[in-house]
Amino acid sequence: METRKPLDPLAIGLMLLLCLVWSLQQIELKATAQDISPMLQIALRSGGAALLVGLLMRARGQAVLPTGPWRQGLIVGALFASEFLFVSESLRYTSAAHLVVFLYTAPVFAALGLHWKLPSERLAALQWVGIVLAFCGIAVAFLSGEHRAANAHASALIGDALALLAGIAWGATTVIVRTTRLSTLPAAQTLLYQLLGAFVLLLPAAFLFGQTTFHPTPLTLAGLFFQTVIVSFASFLAWFWLLRHYLASRLGVLSFMTPLFGVMLGAWLLQETIQPGFLTGTLLILPGIVLVSGYGWFKQLLPLRR
Repeated sequence: METRKPLDPLAIGLMLLLCLVWSLQQIELKATAQDISPMLQIALRSGGAALLVGLLMRARGQAVLPTGPWRQGLIVGALFASEFLFVSESLRYTSAAHLVVFLYTAPVFAALGLHWKLPSERLAALQWVGIVLAFCGIAVAFLSGEHRAANAHASALIGDALALLAGIAWGATTVIVRTTRLSTLPAAQTLLYQLLGAFVLLLPAAFLFGQTTFHPTPLTLAGLFFQTVIVSFASFLAWFWLLRHYLASRLGVLSFMTPLFGVMLGAWLLQETIQPGFLTGTLLILPGIVLVSGYGWFKQLLPLRR
């Protein structure tokens, strides 16, 4: 019997706050890139957040050391690290707004992977429409004339491609978690695998790629606190709490606000220019994500059949 509730004002307010926080993480990484390399910052925030999650698990009486399906845990840790390796490199070439839109195509790739792996996750016709819309939007954003005008636009195209790879890695992480014994673990244990993977792999990668800039300015330290405590610890725990108490399909529909916030905040806080081609692509991608993620909700509202 379904014990999760429809959204109420508390869930809607918390979800909108989470979307704002998740969009701001890309803005902060871009804004402080001159004083702390994004790859190094992500490695440090992951290590700090892993420590906080471990302390929380110990306080709850949960086993902190890796348990259960540790091989799958290593895989999701590596995928999580790959996602943020692509994120950090993407920010060197493209805008925060472009990054957040392409990163949040992850539900589309997760839906395709789950369609292939789980019979219960077969895509319905309306979801296929959403996938087509999303991929059309990606193509429009990539192939718009703004990328062909100068070398700077060619660099932006590289950054967009890296951001899309980050979205694919995120989607693959979701598929692994859903289709293995990781789905039976406490959420904090799965999160700990991901955070430790990012810390262990990205810290040496930062040194390998020469991404070790760190000037401890007040803005840098405040940003690192935000990334560690607010984003990687508190927001993820709040998200898991929402998933335990509310219908995932309803939450998925609201999550599309994250890239929307990212585009608006990038233009406002970083003075990023929103090109017409990218905006057109975004207006195709976002409805596509909503159709894919929110099908369960739409099925309840409308007489849809698979």
